[in-house]
Amino acid sequence: EVQLQASGGGLVQAGGSLTLSCAFSGFTFGDYGIGWFRQAPGKEREGVACISTSDGSVIYGDSAKGRFTISKDNAKEIVYLQLNSLKPEDTAVYYCAAGRPIISAAMTPSLYAYWGKGTLVTVSS
Repeated sequence: EVQLQASGGGLVQAGGSLTLSCAFSGFTFGDYGIGWFRQAPGKEREGVACISTSDGSVIYGDSAKGRFTISKDNAKEIVYLQLNSLKPEDTAVYYCAAGRPIISAAMTPSLYAYWGKGTLVTVSS
């Protein structure tokens, strides 16, 4: 059974940082891409970043470029999302997901087959 669990969310002031972690089980590290998505109240789920667990290639959504960094730890089989220079508009539930999207559509939530429960990030002004 494929399982993913995002953690590391919390309350932070604007300009602060958080590191989110995505731990998963039930599939071989390297077989799937891992994506981070977020959903704010009343808004659609949007892609933040994704990483290939096989070759480490990454893609970032527009909201993440220059502020967020996705990375992986092969030994621990964990994918991280480092959030820097946080803004109140970054407030959302952040989810990690596993899938095999084509590169050009890597930020498309529907292309990810497995989802974990999200972790809430709240950025105060």
